[in-house]
Amino acid sequence: MSSDIPGFELPLRLLLGFRVLIDELHAELGRQGHPDMRPTHGFVMQAIGRGSTTAVDLGRTLGVSKQAAGKTIDVLERIGYVERTVDPHDTRRKIVRLTPYGVDALVRSGHIFETLRERWAGELGEERVQAMVADLRKVTPPDLFRLDTPGWFGTL
Repeated sequence: MSSDIPGFELPLRLLLGFRVLIDELHAELGRQGHPDMRPTHGFVMQAIGRGSTTAVDLGRTLGVSKQAAGKTIDVLERIGYVERTVDPHDTRRKIVRLTPYGVDALVRSGHIFETLRERWAGELGEERVQAMVADLRKVTPPDLFRLDTPGWFGTL
């Protein structure tokens, strides 16, 4: 089957859709008190989650080196999203966890994504958005959260 749409347009349109959503998310996060959040920070903070981790484990999850993860942790610590503490079971290990400010950013992100999805549904129709997601589920792996994207892009 032939198409008038060149093959390269599909990945670029998917990436552009991602970029539009992420840019709108970060503009709104800035208005809601998180002006220093960057797209890569979201991947890192999701990888840390509500628990804690180390730079080594974080690097492994994100697909980057321990040094790259450590530099990003430094930035997130400086702007108040994470804190480092000593592991109570092994004082040689440094544990990284989200601060209340970091948790707030993730919670707000979730609400903003819901609003953005509703906006797309208003523009395209709820059925089309549901069909788009259903179709993407058919052609993508089942593990929804692929946190190694920054390493794949080489952005940390």
